[in-house]
Amino acid sequence: MKPTTGKLARLCARRPRRVIIVWVLLLAAAMFSIAWLLEGALTTSETFSNDPDSAKAERLLVERLPGTENLREVVIVTAADAMVDDHRFRSFVRALHQEIRDLGEEVVAGSTDWYESSDPKLVSGDRHTTILPVIMAGDQTVAKANVGLLHAVLEAADGRDGFHVLTTGRATLSDDYKRIAERDMMRGESIGCVVALLILVVVFGTVVSALLPLLLAAAAIVAAMGLTGVVGHAWQLSFFVKNMITMMGLAVGIDYSLFFVSRYREERARGRDRAGAVAAAGATAGRTVFFSGMTVVLALSGLLLVPIGAFESLAVGAILVVLAAVAAALTLLPAVLSLLGDGIEKLKVPGLGRRRGGSNFWAQVVRLTTARPLLTVLVTTLLLLAAALPLKEIKSGSFGVASLPEGTQSREGYEILGRDFSYGFAAPARVVITGGIDSQAVQDATGRFMTALEQRGYPLLGPPLVDDARDLELVQVVLPGDPKEEKAVAAVRELRQELVPAAFEGSGAEVLVGGAAARNLDYFDAVDSYMPVVIAFVLGLSFVLLTVVFRSVVLPLKAILMNLLSVGAAYGLMVLVFQEGVGAGLFGFHQVEAVEAWIPLFLFALLFGLSMDYHVFLLSRIRERYGETGDNDEAVRYGLEHTAAIISGAALIMVVVFGSFASGDIVTFQQMGFGLAVAVLLDATVVRIVLVPAAMKLLGDLNWYLPRWLQWLPEFHEPAGGKDDRIAGQTPGTSGGEAD
Repeated sequence: MKPTTGKLARLCARRPRRVIIVWVLLLAAAMFSIAWLLEGALTTSETFSNDPDSAKAERLLVERLPGTENLREVVIVTAADAMVDDHRFRSFVRALHQEIRDLGEEVVAGSTDWYESSDPKLVSGDRHTTILPVIMAGDQTVAKANVGLLHAVLEAADGRDGFHVLTTGRATLSDDYKRIAERDMMRGESIGCVVALLILVVVFGTVVSALLPLLLAAAAIVAAMGLTGVVGHAWQLSFFVKNMITMMGLAVGIDYSLFFVSRYREERARGRDRAGAVAAAGATAGRTVFFSGMTVVLALSGLLLVPIGAFESLAVGAILVVLAAVAAALTLLPAVLSLLGDGIEKLKVPGLGRRRGGSNFWAQVVRLTTARPLLTVLVTTLLLLAAALPLKEIKSGSFGVASLPEGTQSREGYEILGRDFSYGFAAPARVVITGGIDSQAVQDATGRFMTALEQRGYPLLGPPLVDDARDLELVQVVLPGDPKEEKAVAAVRELRQELVPAAFEGSGAEVLVGGAAARNLDYFDAVDSYMPVVIAFVLGLSFVLLTVVFRSVVLPLKAILMNLLSVGAAYGLMVLVFQEGVGAGLFGFHQVEAVEAWIPLFLFALLFGLSMDYHVFLLSRIRERYGETGDNDEAVRYGLEHTAAIISGAALIMVVVFGSFASGDIVTFQQMGFGLAVAVLLDATVVRIVLVPAAMKLLGDLNWYLPRWLQWLPEFHEPAGGKDDRIAGQTPGTSGGEAD
């Protein structure tokens, strides 16, 4: 007796109260984890697992020159009606500086101002602005936790006596990102849930049925958040993981329960008893949910190959919430349906959700798309390729503070630094020199390096620093622009590839270039180098899984090609909107010069998994019918008629959820949400409802081709009962609605 989703559903339906009690206990434990563990498990720092030069440099500084790796903040003081030489300006800055120092050495490790250092780099050209470099105490976690104390002092001083005071730096930038991301997440949740509920009411026609998917999604999100709190203490995760869990939890949680509840209601309408309907839904929709979820998990697991903390974190969060949604759909949902029975039909909305099974509208769609299948395939493919054309102009990069909305403190501070000073004061390049630094050869090389920096227009942030053992020297170089911008990244590339080799070749010294811009360069290089690896991994595993699920080599190949078309079209439209600015204002998006570097790779894995979601759902129903009739054309028609409305409703919910997160203020999430929403919309309409039936009509029985040497593959098809299954070769279910 092999375990099946139908048997699991029946087991949970027989003991519903026990199952619900177990879930209540699990969710209570998850809420405890969220309250006590989650915050400490998340970080705003970027991490690597492949140990690039920037990470090596940072580690050497921590070990041999502690304190130099501390985060820097740049306090900016400006006045329209006063200059730094005025007594009023001097008195204000000196008093403010003392307030900053009064925060204590556990908050501020060091600071200076123009009046005590006489450093001309601390005063703007028009002499209406000065900056106070501040070194935060402790490691990055401590600095980011304490930066709020500095903000409180500056907020109290801002506007006093006509002076404008603000700060920028990595700690402030991290604080702004976190605050805005959490605000966007709450807004996305509220919009997504409300609109999703309205769509579910339209699809089901009853309020009770519509609430079940939302409850399951909420359970999956809570469970995944709780697991993240535990996992994050063994494997530190990015705080963006919360946004990912919420977004994916709402999308797949609603989808999976929509599939299950729809099939349950359909089986009840056919006359099955309550237990039989639950078991039949578990054997069919439950099986689809399981393999759909596994496809998404496999696609997302490809991101774990990328040695960057952000990819690993987003992948872990998405995988956890997908697994939680699958578990809830296969256990909690059958238990709840067993208790509710026909209670899910309560609170009916007049005129909605009356139809069960096929639809005349979708029957007409099938007839239109399959009447001239070759023409339909060609036209649809050309349209998707046309949408993908802008992809050839894609530029990848990172926006830094430019991704934040205007008026944000860190962005305003950056703009002032970029105009009157240099952002490099807050995030200099750290050139770490080790190996006989007192030798004549190394000293001469260092001198040549300093001269080259001066000739190229790269100022130093203070004199070089040497550790007590005199085996490490640190040269801090002020770079142009935000460390995430191309100017700063290009400067690091110049340092690594030209200036350092030219100066230190043959000296015997080892030289590493670290700092924020160097870390971003290593990040971009890692994304570029692992892109083909992830693509090959995702495509290969998806092909294997779908071959096993559908016992066909043609269907997986066709599915992969179609998914590549929809993903390519989504990329092209994203470039068109964000890079070219076409329609950006209409959607409330910011036009930018590039697509965030991590988004194409991340979207590929995620979209491939989500696209397979609908593909598995549609093909499972087609295959089920083909097993009953052996007629490919009739199976395609039947499968689409009975799933198109559900796929459309589920896709619309996903589009709304992703779109609500795209409505936030951070450009990165705007691009991600838009890309996901467009891809799902194209996939569920153009691809699944038009291209798939036309292609399956064109291929005929070839769709189900499996070579002889693969006939040993296991058979996972589980009949819902009632008719002979020609593919599975299994006997029908017993009478009375039994599914197993």
